[in-house]
Amino acid sequence: MDLRQMEYLVALADEQQFTRAAAVCHVSQSGLSAAIRSLEDELGTTLFMRTTRRVEPTDAGLALLPHARSMLAQATAGRDAVVRATNELSGQLRVGTEQCLGIVDVPPLLERFRRRYPLVDIHFTQAGSHDLVGQVRDGELDVAFVAATDHLTRVTRTELGRRPVVLLCPPEHPLAASARLDWADLRDVDFIDFHESWAVRSLNDAACAAHSVARRVRCTVNDVHTLLDLVQRGLGVALVPQHVAAKPQAAGLAVVQLPPASTPHWIVSAVTATPAAAAAPLLLDILDGELRSRDDETVAARSA
Repeated sequence: MDLRQMEYLVALADEQQFTRAAAVCHVSQSGLSAAIRSLEDELGTTLFMRTTRRVEPTDAGLALLPHARSMLAQATAGRDAVVRATNELSGQLRVGTEQCLGIVDVPPLLERFRRRYPLVDIHFTQAGSHDLVGQVRDGELDVAFVAATDHLTRVTRTELGRRPVVLLCPPEHPLAASARLDWADLRDVDFIDFHESWAVRSLNDAACAAHSVARRVRCTVNDVHTLLDLVQRGLGVALVPQHVAAKPQAAGLAVVQLPPASTPHWIVSAVTATPAAAAAPLLLDILDGELRSRDDETVAARSA
């Protein structure tokens, strides 16, 4: 048993669905499935009961689960203890993020940073990407995780990843069964979208304008789960990054792909002040290590 298998085991037990567990672990669904099968072969027992609707741990899986969580916690604590023993950084770190970025999960990242650098005073805020970029530029934040790619003067941007935008709609909506969506199909459709301070709103507005789609945004929100709830209730359709469509709250909604040649991509980046505050590069170093680890695990899983 290795740490990668333990991570996949925990994610699958928590999410109870291969697609969502794979998204959490940033690995392909086939790679995660192969790793779980390999673990079951190694132990000579079935760890999960698979049905068409969900995946649940067997008694053997439930018995292994606390040990898997303990292994992951001990590995993380060990790495952090080594760094903490050799670093005595103090001062403050001011961090901002847009909600539900998917590619980077900021609360666990801040937890890791706090364990490594316990003397640093952390301040955290959540807002739309455009507002966050302005706060970094004005010296109010040291680092922000955003989905903005425009108006980035006087800040340093590091791309972390990107996802295509998809259309979410209720299953009874006329577009739900579309095998091939054309931009013209989005004319005269009611939309639900985020506030103008969110980068995805700008992305959606620009993509629709480029294809002569005059949108009617009937509902404007500042929360991902509220957007999904409104779509579920049939109040409109929504253009969202792909990972939002994979959230449990989106279960039952139709996910329709946009035209491949013109699908906009939602790009997540870290932006820092220029020059960066002392603590900001250290936070990004932790994140870079985590992203590299995920990439290595993805390659290993695909070759398994």
